[in-house]
Amino acid sequence: MEDRPDADPAAALESDLDKRRLAQETKNERQVWYFLAYFLFGIHFLAFVMIYAVHHAK
Repeated sequence: MEDRPDADPAAALESDLDKRRLAQETKNERQVWYFLAYFLFGIHFLAFVMIYAVHHAK
């Protein structure tokens, strides 16, 4: 009966908190990658617009 995971409420709570923390870290990491992707796309888009403007300037 002692080997059940729900026998120790502190261990169950700690396990639950670890799962939540890991889920939040995964979400945060995904948001950082999305931000980086949008930033790099924006920089390249702006660079192409500037190149187009320079080449078509009179």
